[in-house]
Amino acid sequence: MHAHLQAALSQGRALKIISGLTNFDTDRVAAVVRAAQQGGATFVDIAADANLVRLARRLSDLPICVSAVEPEAFLTPLEAGADMLEIGNFDAFYAQGRRFAAAEVLELTYRTRTLVGDVPLSVTVPHILPLDQQVQLAEELVAAGADLIQTEGGTSSQPSHGGTLGLIEKAAPTLAAAYEISRAVEVPVLCASGLSHVTATMAIAAGAAGIGVGSAVNRLDNDVAMVAVVRQLAEALQAVSRRSVGV
Repeated sequence: MHAHLQAALSQGRALKIISGLTNFDTDRVAAVVRAAQQGGATFVDIAADANLVRLARRLSDLPICVSAVEPEAFLTPLEAGADMLEIGNFDAFYAQGRRFAAAEVLELTYRTRTLVGDVPLSVTVPHILPLDQQVQLAEELVAAGADLIQTEGGTSSQPSHGGTLGLIEKAAPTLAAAYEISRAVEVPVLCASGLSHVTATMAIAAGAAGIGVGSAVNRLDNDVAMVAVVRQLAEALQAVSRRSVGV
């Protein structure tokens, strides 16, 4: 694993900016990558596409993670220079009615590990599973070769309030998953989906080694605003550490 990324994970301040597993728009991906670079992110997560990897490499020196749900889709992005793989970011599929069962995610992990060897591998645990089953799957994924576990849940929450309280409600499912899973596995846990600068530090307090943020950045259509959000998240993580929150 990239040394800078490994250090950030060990210090509980890793920040991944996600452009979207189904986002193949080069202009939009480029904007997200630039914002991640300029805002102080630790690494970027883009769709598993060789051309996007080459684009990200030209624009940034950050480690590049590529996401897909088909193991074979990782091969050409790896050849193009991807540093890490992510099975998941399943949020993109839920609106289409596609669900990922535990057995399918585990099988994808085994297939990917066999196909790519020892390339660093992150796997998302689907939030549609009950929390105890999420924990069980996370343990099985680590046994199957996952180097990092990612949580999710932002699409399932229905905040009933605005402002700060609403942001906390939005993040509740992924925070709960991070808390439970981080206590069950030895690998780093990345808390993702539905997070904001308000809940970033809560994720670290829950036991996460870092956070993943997508829509809070990639939905914006202003480059300056995108950089500002990334910087706000990075500063929030810099202000807290596992030691300071007692994890």
